[in-house]
Amino acid sequence: MKTVLITGAAGFVGRNLAVALGRREGLEILRFDVGTDPGVLDDGAARADVVFHLAGVNRPKDDAEFVAGNVDLTADLIGRIEAAARKPVFVLSSSIQADRDNPYGRSKLGAEQAVIAWHERSGAPVCVYRLANLFGKWSRPNYNTVVATFCHNIAHGLEITVSNPDHELELCYIDDLVAALVAHLDAPPQPARIRWTVARTFRVTLADLAARIRAFAALRHTLVVPDLADGLNRCLHATYLSFLPQDQFATPVALRTDPRGWLFELIKSPHFGQIFVSTTHPGITRGNHYHDTKIEKFCLIQGRAAIRFRHIDSAEVLTYEVDDTDIQVVDVPPGYTHHIENIGDVEMVVLFWANETFDPDRADTTFLEVQR
Repeated sequence: MKTVLITGAAGFVGRNLAVALGRREGLEILRFDVGTDPGVLDDGAARADVVFHLAGVNRPKDDAEFVAGNVDLTADLIGRIEAAARKPVFVLSSSIQADRDNPYGRSKLGAEQAVIAWHERSGAPVCVYRLANLFGKWSRPNYNTVVATFCHNIAHGLEITVSNPDHELELCYIDDLVAALVAHLDAPPQPARIRWTVARTFRVTLADLAARIRAFAALRHTLVVPDLADGLNRCLHATYLSFLPQDQFATPVALRTDPRGWLFELIKSPHFGQIFVSTTHPGITRGNHYHDTKIEKFCLIQGRAAIRFRHIDSAEVLTYEVDDTDIQVVDVPPGYTHHIENIGDVEMVVLFWANETFDPDRADTTFLEVQR
């Protein structure tokens, strides 16, 4: 069994790392944070195979706390490890501000120097990460990152301030960092390598960041999702949702009802089209139209249906009978007029996908009966 020590275990990074490590078999996790018995540090120094030193101070009441929380704590932990005559893999969470001449940057540089000096005199494997602006679930607004502040405020209907719209940030997603840290359990670093980076980061201006997060908030009403092939959008969207108030997870749909049943749009995008759901009463038929370019997929999830097609230049009618005991997805090619009829005894529920969102000015839908 391997043992790891996480300092700053209750913080943003520590909490995410502890959860990820907790899913692994054969691993003992020692956690240290503010208020923890210092004996945990001695236990970790004596037994840990990997030390994740994430604890630190970044928003103190007094600048002197930077030295105590970043430099002194690091030196104290290294001293305990040296006293135990051990050389665990030592991973330090530093900051890109370590090369800046400010109290926080100087304290992070001091912590790096303490770790590197220990490496040079002992040969112990160390991994120093100078991290960009971190974001992700469980970050704290008005503390960890502007992303957390923007997500929290927009999710709660509060104003945000974009002081310098053109200011560019380098962002690092928490799950990318956690994956890099966890990898040190399985592949101990080469002794000569000290500096480590997270493979993926994102660059974005404050104006663009605010616009993306506002779009996520609007999505719950417009149903329009952004381009999720964009990695930053995927990570930001997950982060935004983690800040939703707990009484606002559900959003009502715009239900359209008529004598046939009801229909509502679930989600839509300029990139993949739209998904919608409908019910249809027994004996009722929907459709009888064709498309020139638009394509669709039908998936019946309750009841029985007959989906019929006829090429617009042919008299032959094709029939696909489907029911909820053998779920199938039926493609609707262009140039075929089509309809779907409820041939069962219960209300029919169908999931539809179209490869483009509905535009009333360019509907690409022409009425034509399937059965003449």
